Amino acid sequence: MLTPERHGKILAMIEEKGIVNIQELVDATHSSESTIRRDLSQLHKEKKLKRVHGGAELLHQKGTEPNIAQKADINLEEKQKIGKFAAGLVKDGDRIFLDAGTTVLQMIRYLEGKDILVVTNGLTHIEELSQYQIPAYLIGGYVKQTTRALIGARATSSLSEYRFDKCFMGVNGIHAESGYTTPDPEEAAVKTTAIRCSQTAYMLADRSKFDETAFAKIADLHEAIVITNELDEDLLEEYAEKTEIKVVSTS
Repeated sequence: MLTPERHGKILAMIEEKGIVNIQELVDATHSSESTIRRDLSQLHKEKKLKRVHGGAELLHQKGTEPNIAQKADINLEEKQKIGKFAAGLVKDGDRIFLDAGTTVLQMIRYLEGKDILVVTNGLTHIEELSQYQIPAYLIGGYVKQTTRALIGARATSSLSEYRFDKCFMGVNGIHAESGYTTPDPEEAAVKTTAIRCSQTAYMLADRSKFDETAFAKIADLHEAIVITNELDEDLLEEYAEKTEIKVVSTS
């Protein structure tokens, strides 16, 4: 089977099934596993599919997102371990920003007892920070009900008054070309402002966020360090060429 024909078959199967594994593609095209892996890498570079562990799926543009209650339990164990690792990067004396992401929320319990000051735009986060007696400021702004985040012009204006040692943020999409993205432009603006006000920026994201693109751009890949869980070697290699990736083992 010629390469164009094989690529067409691969894309047709993904379109039909939504997600396919490598063995299914090997059987359908009568090709070797190494050939299929090269095909998937090429089609990924052409933005025609999203690679996942052991196969590929349709690439969607994310224009909507679940609410905070729906997101809280998704990949929870991975989020907890990423959050614990991220909290370990915070040192006594640090002034940090924590955005309203659910993975960032998992950091807070591990910050207890540290001599730090926190600024956040997350209503859920300020409650958790108070529970652990961590000194914190809540910025102003419009309350986005789905994520319980403070956003809008007042939020970015308030945030721009601060300067941080580090900021920690959640993200909906991480893509080699599109950078960091999120569905809401106003929420993206808050995250962009936090990056500009910080010496070092971190994006906390489990592996499901890679090769995804949402509606509104936050920043280019090199503008933040990614903290994630285990990635396929080829995926890690691709993204490590563009920014620093800290991989947290979840085993």
